[in-house]
Amino acid sequence: MAEGGAHSPLEQFEIKGIFPARDPGEIGTLDFTNSSLMMVIAVVLISAFLILGMRRGALVPGRMQSLAELSYEFIAGLISETVGSEGRRYFPIIFTLFMFILVGNMLGMVPYSFTFTSHIIVTFALAITVFTGVTILAIAKHGLHFFSFFVPPGAPVAMWPLLIPIEVISYLSRPISLSVRLFANMLAGHTLLKVIAGFIGVMGVFGILPFALVVALTGLEILIAFLQAYVFAILTCLYINDALHLH
Repeated sequence: MAEGGAHSPLEQFEIKGIFPARDPGEIGTLDFTNSSLMMVIAVVLISAFLILGMRRGALVPGRMQSLAELSYEFIAGLISETVGSEGRRYFPIIFTLFMFILVGNMLGMVPYSFTFTSHIIVTFALAITVFTGVTILAIAKHGLHFFSFFVPPGAPVAMWPLLIPIEVISYLSRPISLSVRLFANMLAGHTLLKVIAGFIGVMGVFGILPFALVVALTGLEILIAFLQAYVFAILTCLYINDALHLH
């Protein structure tokens, strides 16, 4: 709470315990928070959407079945374009990541809800999981030849001492860039909406101006919520493609 009774724009990102752990300081204890609750809600909504949408499997699909099929075809097409036929086996993980991030972003647009993708610990956990899995995949497929990935094709040997450290740093920065991109966009967008919304009541009759801006920014935030899920999914596809084909 800021001075004068005003709420801080960052207050919406505060993690609050719903069912606190008995010993919060002890390692291994669980604390069910508002972030945990929104993740559970996201999983339940995704599961219900897909199960109910594909329950009948009608030849002429209804609205929900059409949306379910559209989401499936969207990710399947994305994998086909970036990875190729070899990427089909990785469809479940990419589809799960896309839907989880997308629904999490959209849930954050609901007033008085919580955006768990606005926390770096959540986005980094997703990113490091992708990074670790892709690295294991590459080593399992190529063995020691995987390390040739850090040597640009056609580069003269004399340049290797300079290029290899750059390539290694670039590779290790993948989970950081992947997580910060999602976290920063959601954090900045929601903070901006909160700040501008605060002017609506203060400006009286002229509050219509910030109100119109909030409406426009809300539409932009919904678009960004989808784009960030898409970017996370397509970068995951590109990382898998690198792991399968190296250069």
